[in-house]
Amino acid sequence: MPGTGPTLDSEWTFLLAACSAISREEKLGRMRPLLVESIRWKLLFARADRHGLLPLLYQAISGMEDAVPSDEMLYLNQSYQTNLHKSLLLSRELIRILDCLSALGTEVMPYKGLALAEIAYGDIALRQSGDIDLLIHDEDLPSIRDAVRELGYTPHAPLSENEERAYLKSGYECAFDGAAGPNLLELQWAIQPTFYAVDFEMNGLFKRAVTVPVAGQPMKTPSSSDLFLILSVHAAKHVWGRLVWLCDLARVMNLETLDWNWIGAQARDLGIARIARVSMLLANRLLGAAIPVAAQEAFAEDPEVVMMSQEIKSHILSESAYDVESLSYFRLMIRLRERRADRFRFLHRLVFTPGPSEWKEVHLPGPLFPLYRLVRLTRLAARLVRA
Repeated sequence: MPGTGPTLDSEWTFLLAACSAISREEKLGRMRPLLVESIRWKLLFARADRHGLLPLLYQAISGMEDAVPSDEMLYLNQSYQTNLHKSLLLSRELIRILDCLSALGTEVMPYKGLALAEIAYGDIALRQSGDIDLLIHDEDLPSIRDAVRELGYTPHAPLSENEERAYLKSGYECAFDGAAGPNLLELQWAIQPTFYAVDFEMNGLFKRAVTVPVAGQPMKTPSSSDLFLILSVHAAKHVWGRLVWLCDLARVMNLETLDWNWIGAQARDLGIARIARVSMLLANRLLGAAIPVAAQEAFAEDPEVVMMSQEIKSHILSESAYDVESLSYFRLMIRLRERRADRFRFLHRLVFTPGPSEWKEVHLPGPLFPLYRLVRLTRLAARLVRA
């Protein structure tokens, strides 16, 4: 298995084989010998759950019941059925929401979640369900918020009028609680918060959208080429900390519909060529995903990519979580950008862009709202002193 080595325990090796982008025959050939050893099933299942891989683990083990203890097989089957039930529930809710917004003439696009499961895996039950993610136009947030409220969804963290106006510029999503749980619906008018300085052009994403069936219902979703870049920056923001994100990338990057010349050009325009290359190399080294020749030709050589990929791979396998408020995290985000201008924009926006944390810290009336920049600077300075 690319990326594995003698230091990996049997559970890691088994899980990487189970979710790798290789044929079923190859998977079985790598997994069966490990079953002769002493697999710590509780550790394996906990790790698979933490990385969002229980459905893929169940799929890989199906057909090996003779070599798997019956209690462990029962647990995996129950986990699969639970995920299937949740996927169907989310599908029903997604269709209900889209029907409501379509009646209003509002343009939205599901992505990640169920739509991604259909595109990358061809089965909504093979990706561990989370929530419903919808891309929207920022100017439509108020009307969509009112519409989904009628469906039983309420903002998880309500904002004042001034806060919402500022957050539409600096943030990227608004989460809603539903009858089935908190944060069940996320409306996103950008791919990332503004301070990451990766400025996707949202109108372009909508224009290039394709139609896919989700639970039998045709829906618009980002094109596969856009999706590869979206998934790459999303995984990078979280330091590729869950293997399911690499599984998604491994499958998307080998779709025949990808236009690698366009992807390479777009990645350069956005300043995320390094992030895209690190994503490909991690999917290759950890999951055996082939990097298409066209993909290799679309990106210029970058000596930092191999070193950073090795560093991040070690971080993933160590299962240590990055503190996204730490200096080490922000240094890594800077290193992931190949252009000096993007690094400067990231730092500038990070320092001067207040958000919900500042609004909770101090309450300022509308006319004084610009002073939240000073609140932001004060909080950052205090954090540096503590560090």
